[in-house]
Amino acid sequence: MKSVDLLIFDLDGTLVTSGADIAASVNHTLKKMALPTIEDRLILEFIGDGVKKLIERSLGPVLHDRFEEAMTLFSHHYHEHMLDTTTLYPGVLEVLRHFHDKKKVVLTNKRHHFAAALSDALQLTQFFDDVIGADSTPYIKPDARLADVILKRFQAHPDRTVVIGDGVNDILLAKNAGLLSCAFLNGLTGRETLLNLKPDDSCEHLSEITKIFC
Repeated sequence: MKSVDLLIFDLDGTLVTSGADIAASVNHTLKKMALPTIEDRLILEFIGDGVKKLIERSLGPVLHDRFEEAMTLFSHHYHEHMLDTTTLYPGVLEVLRHFHDKKKVVLTNKRHHFAAALSDALQLTQFFDDVIGADSTPYIKPDARLADVILKRFQAHPDRTVVIGDGVNDILLAKNAGLLSCAFLNGLTGRETLLNLKPDDSCEHLSEITKIFC
């Protein structure tokens, strides 16, 4: 087992099953704008780089003229519907209780107010030392400077810090910053995509990390 002092968890697709609600808000936005809707599976591929990139990719060629309109429509709808189907992945609470004596943060490219609202509603916040969103610092995943800020704050060493997530940016952040990486293979990103990045460890079920890290 690998000894760690700080665990950094992704949110969407790692702790919470939020993909369907995000996709629903994207398609609501497109419908309101009289644009063609997109298959959910394609929208899920757009997730991971923050809401601006999500909307850019969803809008396609009409991006430049209608971006702000789309952002407003999406934000309003998602604020009201982010918990329609979103739940915790199996085993999340057990894992967080297991690591009760470790420093833990949620690190997401989702905007902070959405991330905090989800975390509060699903009773995650009590387990974490902080919830860090895309607008919480000047940097987002996979920028190594983001890790530098977190390591300094929690006085953690890179080789005793692990990033656990289902996204490409989670693994790349860890690699860019010299942290340990653990890919969650049952989230929003295809498993082969993640495994091709050669994470230090991987898990099918989040509970497996209790046997990997201590």
